[in-house]
Amino acid sequence: MAFTDEQVQDLGNKIVEKLKTVYDPEIPVDIYELGLIYDVQVSTDGEVHILMTLTTPNCPVAETLPMEVEEKIKSIDGVSKAEVQITFEPSWEKDMMSEEAKFELGML
Repeated sequence: MAFTDEQVQDLGNKIVEKLKTVYDPEIPVDIYELGLIYDVQVSTDGEVHILMTLTTPNCPVAETLPMEVEEKIKSIDGVSKAEVQITFEPSWEKDMMSEEAKFELGML
């Protein structure tokens, strides 16, 4: 079943909300506000592709964090498939964090 543009937008919003429940264990801020999510693509048949990074290439959760993201996204009603791709281009930097994340970490 194909989704309408509005349904795809709604699914995208649910995905962002779910991403905000995933935390980097070393930093008390969710991965979305940290700026680790570079792109979220949702197709009209409910397939989701997420391009994300980690704070460092040798991040201790490099193996488990992408799997956690994938599992949480798959649990959303309407998602038929979820794929998480890790990239280090561009490298993550502190200025990629949202104002909320910077405030939370006492950087403002």
